[in-house]
Amino acid sequence: MLLINERKKKMTVEITKTPLSKEMNQIPSQTIPVPMSVSQNVYLNNTIRDMEISQWFDERIDELNEENSPKTSKPISDIVKKYTGSYIGKYPVSQEQKKLLRDMAICRTAALGGHVDQCDCCDYLKVVYNSCRNRGCPTCQGLDRERWIEARKAEILECGYFHAVFTLPHHLNPLIFCNQKLLLDLLFKTVSGVLQDFAGDPQWRLNGKLGIIMVLHTWNQKLLDHFHLHCLIPAGALSFDEKKWTPCRKKFLFRTESIAKAFRKRYINGIESLFKNGELVFAGKSKEYATQEGFQSLMKKLWSNKWVVYAKKPFAGPEQVLSYLGRYTHRIAISNSRIVSETDGKVTFKYKDRKDENKEKELEIDAVEFVRRYLLHVLPKRFVKIRYFGFLFHRTKKEKIEIIRKLIGQDTQTPETKKETIREMMLRLTGEDITLCPKCKRGRLKTALEFPRFSSIRYNHERYELMNLLDELDL
Repeated sequence: MLLINERKKKMTVEITKTPLSKEMNQIPSQTIPVPMSVSQNVYLNNTIRDMEISQWFDERIDELNEENSPKTSKPISDIVKKYTGSYIGKYPVSQEQKKLLRDMAICRTAALGGHVDQCDCCDYLKVVYNSCRNRGCPTCQGLDRERWIEARKAEILECGYFHAVFTLPHHLNPLIFCNQKLLLDLLFKTVSGVLQDFAGDPQWRLNGKLGIIMVLHTWNQKLLDHFHLHCLIPAGALSFDEKKWTPCRKKFLFRTESIAKAFRKRYINGIESLFKNGELVFAGKSKEYATQEGFQSLMKKLWSNKWVVYAKKPFAGPEQVLSYLGRYTHRIAISNSRIVSETDGKVTFKYKDRKDENKEKELEIDAVEFVRRYLLHVLPKRFVKIRYFGFLFHRTKKEKIEIIRKLIGQDTQTPETKKETIREMMLRLTGEDITLCPKCKRGRLKTALEFPRFSSIRYNHERYELMNLLDELDL
């Protein structure tokens, strides 16, 4: 068995006898550890029949490249990779966008390393490459979303849940793109403050503190910039002395007209404060707002517009809440299932027309424009798009949830959240066992070979190169 392990800045390579196949059964069982630097090529100083090993490995790699050649299973990634060059030649690219483009280009390829799985009953082998784990990558969010949902199960309360959406006017979009962290942080702070103020106002009969989960979205169905917050709110408030739980009205949390006016006033006041302190940056289309006169004209537009706060009907219970959370948490601007085709430099995708009773339609746009729209939604580095407020705030939510459960008569024992393996999670979600051999249907796939990212493995026997992972796999 050829095993490469990376630990901090050192790496060792071991060759041991493992029944990878009938051919490999003849490989000697000696183990030769070789310390090396990660930045250098790995040389295996094994003089015992290294030619037989290298020949076997070359033959199997060629076969595996044919059997496991990448399929067109990631249409968004394929489109972005295909037209990145054209996009970069036409538009400026931020550091965060560059990182996403690079990560998508090498996601689930040998550049990120991986392993070879082998069936323990037959000679079936499968190459599995590591994913990039970038939150903007369309192929890397499914498992993270499921893990997040499982973690939230322990926090569900046996009460109704409200869903509110707070949307910023499109007049602000040019300014937001130049000040994303400032103005999106202000959006979270404003919405949280307005909701908590209403919950503490005696006229709404709650006199307490809400618990809120907020999820930021920056797109609409056509992938254009559309900044809004989705808020999931348990239908009740915990009193300030934490001795009483007051349920909300059955049909609505607060009047949306009142909430919208308070939202507009507080957010505009926040922007004016940032402008007064000289914290805002003006570039591109927002340059016209850099002067006092230009900024005041923008404020006038914002005050004259009706700000949109949309409150959906309350959810019936915990199961519906979890189902909804799964749709709005670890989600990108568009899913692969919405891509219809990519031909002749054009991309066609499905969207729901909100102005026409949510009818599903198709939109065809230039491929470079598709890449531009997709990259619009890359958030600043380390920006947190899912946040928790009130009694669901991270540091105190465990204690607060236990108090609320006692007050509403719910079982206070926190449900056990078993940490699932990837195999267990995939079996639960898809009904498929990913460790079952697809060839013989009896054996189990086990790791036979591991290789690190951006590695080059070489033999020094007659300067024979075993393989360069990026070149040999033709990626």
